[in-house]
Amino acid sequence: MPSSTSDPGRRTPAPSTMRRVVSASFIGNLVEWFDYAVYGYLATTIASVFFPGTSPTAGLLATFSVFALSFVIRPVGGLFWGHFGDRFGRRNALSLSILIMSAATCVIALLPDFAAVGIAAPLLLLATRLVQGFSAAGEYAGASAFLFEYAPRGRKGAYTSVVPASTACGLLLGSVVVTALTSMLSDEAMASWGWRIPFLLAAPLGLIGRYIRLKLEDTPEYRELEGRQSAVQAPLRDAFAHNKRRLLVAFGVTSLNAVGFYMLLSYMPTYLSTELGLGKTSSFASTGVTLVVYIGAVLLMGRLSDRVGRARMLTLAGALFAVLAIPVFLLLGTAGVVGVVLIHTALGIVLSTNDGTLPAFLSELFPTHVRYSGFALSFNTANALFGGTAPFVATSLIHASADPVAPAWYLAAAGVAAVLVMRAARHVPPGSDPDGPAPGSAQCSTDHEKGSAR
Repeated sequence: MPSSTSDPGRRTPAPSTMRRVVSASFIGNLVEWFDYAVYGYLATTIASVFFPGTSPTAGLLATFSVFALSFVIRPVGGLFWGHFGDRFGRRNALSLSILIMSAATCVIALLPDFAAVGIAAPLLLLATRLVQGFSAAGEYAGASAFLFEYAPRGRKGAYTSVVPASTACGLLLGSVVVTALTSMLSDEAMASWGWRIPFLLAAPLGLIGRYIRLKLEDTPEYRELEGRQSAVQAPLRDAFAHNKRRLLVAFGVTSLNAVGFYMLLSYMPTYLSTELGLGKTSSFASTGVTLVVYIGAVLLMGRLSDRVGRARMLTLAGALFAVLAIPVFLLLGTAGVVGVVLIHTALGIVLSTNDGTLPAFLSELFPTHVRYSGFALSFNTANALFGGTAPFVATSLIHASADPVAPAWYLAAAGVAAVLVMRAARHVPPGSDPDGPAPGSAQCSTDHEKGSAR
């Protein structure tokens, strides 16, 4: 099998090229998570539009069920986009996925409500969300691989941290838009037409992202690999045949990201308003402040992972969640508005320790010819099982136990699992060097580009 990496002497792309690469990776994830944010933040309104006549809890559970079911398709999307991206190029996959994603998001704004078409309304909502889930499966992994393969040696963590930062910017934009709408419009106006406005914004954003991506060449690593055509004929087969342990490690460590991200940055406004009685505007504002801090922190953590190693960062994040999740959620129930914002922000910083490190860790875990496939499959499977279901599981746990702290046990369990996975990962060599340091070690990001014939 050919070498999985390019020549370490390869020229570093020009700064202008890197700016375009960052912009192309940034905007696609922003569009994707803007949609997820809007859906999560408008959950109670969407429940009243598509599931009227039910109790508030039942309607909210139904809305989150649609949210969760849209993730069921993501492993299938991961298989498709991973194969497509490894076989036909990262740029081609990303250009197509953003087009499908933005179109599906725009369609949601045009859906009829339950009063107009009855049960067909939630079915149409589910179908549209499934299309979104399929297209979204290619974004995070593809953008991470794209940045990783363009980034200069020793700065791959810094550049790939742009991906989680862009997802947070999408959530922040969604929070700002929803906060503005809920403060300006009555509940009746929001339920009638106001909820549709944020989804309409996806179309122009998606077209801009596609235009930027089409103006770029594919990554230097992929173009070198493309010259050795035998290396990219069957990436999925190679991923399963030769990278099973890497797939398991990637799935395990992504599970904390899935639970933490969707619980703390998507579900939290609903939790604060429905379980703790905080006003909707205050709940959205708390999430907005947390996201602003998270964006800066996640970029810092990416840089830090280049210095101290991915494994240390990911292990630390898991340990902090395991120890702090339950006490911190107990504090949330007794804190005022300012206290809630501070606690929420602190949790966001802990999450950034994981999220700022994860894209580079997963990218260097897999060799170039199966990087997109391995990353997309493991990342999307973990998010399907633990991310999309997080709001539903959290709401169900509270309803079943009558304990508003119940979601913290779920978050703490994810932290424990992440620590155990990172201990196991010490025995799995990085994809770029079968005889090299363990993935995520301080040496690994430096040695990644040395490669060896596999």
